[in-house]
Amino acid sequence: MNDLATTSRSILVAIPELCTGCRICEIRCAFRHYGQYNPSRARIRVARTDETGLDVPCVCRQCSKCPVIPVCPTSAIFRDEKTGAVMILEDRCKRHRLCMDACPFHTIFIDPTTKLALNCDLCGGEPECVKQCPTKAIQYVPIEKATKLTKPIPAWAPKKR
Repeated sequence: MNDLATTSRSILVAIPELCTGCRICEIRCAFRHYGQYNPSRARIRVARTDETGLDVPCVCRQCSKCPVIPVCPTSAIFRDEKTGAVMILEDRCKRHRLCMDACPFHTIFIDPTTKLALNCDLCGGEPECVKQCPTKAIQYVPIEKATKLTKPIPAWAPKKR
């Protein structure tokens, strides 16, 4: 497999200052993947922070040296060569949840119906959340540009579960 750390690819970037908290991203994500308007099945979440009053889209940053891939004991997690997305094979996921603990951004979620791990798959390279976000709070940009848009993890970010 190619070293995606050096290969040009795109990732999702959230800009909290632009987010209105409408949660359209969650609804459209769930509909695209499951045909249901059920935000609890989305692979993106919007978290509201009391400290700042910001709504923050929380989505996988598709780390180039992804810490969740090596911790999966069933090898259910891999990187898609085409999109660079960190993917979870549902038929191999055995609900160990080690990936949740390993993710530094807390963006692996559990599907309430299947109880399997969920992670953003970038919708095959055409993220639905980006298409539907009315304020452009979520952008799909080349990784080189993403480093200019992202900020360090703030102190108020969701903590490990």
